[in-house]
Amino acid sequence: MILLTEEKCCSECGEIDIRYEKVRDIAKEFKVMKGSLIPVLHEVQKLFGYLPEGALQVVSEELNISMSEIYGVSTFYSQFALEPKGEHIIKVCLGTACYVKGAQDILERLSSALEVEVGKTTSDGKFTLEAARCLGACGLAPVLMVDDKVYGRLIPADVIRIIEEYK
Repeated sequence: MILLTEEKCCSECGEIDIRYEKVRDIAKEFKVMKGSLIPVLHEVQKLFGYLPEGALQVVSEELNISMSEIYGVSTFYSQFALEPKGEHIIKVCLGTACYVKGAQDILERLSSALEVEVGKTTSDGKFTLEAARCLGACGLAPVLMVDDKVYGRLIPADVIRIIEEYK
């Protein structure tokens, strides 16, 4: 068994992160199942909150699947994240109804106010900003969601007030 640097809990304490052994157990449990990669990735993401490279290396080793194939699957499906998500996930709808009513301006205002690119997490780990194709609330366009709370009929000036609710 190769000990990866990512298996360390953190750079300060140097303790081993036992979640990596759990990744091995998950991979071994699903190994006998045909098409096991996606269920394994779901379980790994539940464990870490995202798919860290070290955990993907363990999956690669245990399932005998190349890292390129694992990255191909991980990046194809939008439910998988290769970077840690923030404490709060902000999704701005860019579906047709929202887009024509100014959703792009709202997204840009959020990006500027949070000082983060779309698809990234703020440096303090508080917010992840995402663009969504449709949030299913076209009658409230333009719409955004913070975690499970929906905000509709927005104007760019609403952005600061919404962010403040979560700080």
